[in-house]
Amino acid sequence: MSQPIPFTDTNFKLAVVQELMYNQNLLPRFTLREYAAEQGFTYDDGSFAAVPEALAYFAALEIPGELAEKITEIYMDGGNEIYLEIAPNWDGEDGLFDVDEFADARHFPNLKSMTLFYTGNENALETLRARGIEADWL
Repeated sequence: MSQPIPFTDTNFKLAVVQELMYNQNLLPRFTLREYAAEQGFTYDDGSFAAVPEALAYFAALEIPGELAEKITEIYMDGGNEIYLEIAPNWDGEDGLFDVDEFADARHFPNLKSMTLFYTGNENALETLRARGIEADWL
């Protein structure tokens, strides 16, 4: 197995995990309800906040380097499963999952398209487009 991909931005990593785990089924699927039962913790499923144990799970999750080539598109949407498994009642109205740093794009040679939550950071789009990635706001 190859080295895990080193991420600098957790929210960029979450967007990649959405693609690999929930869209392509290349990583074991995380379900908050099952994980909470296994680990013996409870959470407020009516909360808009992130469940700390879920965030910690994804922060510690290693993404094998050989999966980097499988990422061709990233589509960030408030309805993505990963966000609802971390913050079950999240409504997308805050910047909880906004990507602040795009250096992680360098790990994904086949990444051609990114749709991002709107942050107003035009520099982000320019940075991605300079790498040959079609980038736009959601």
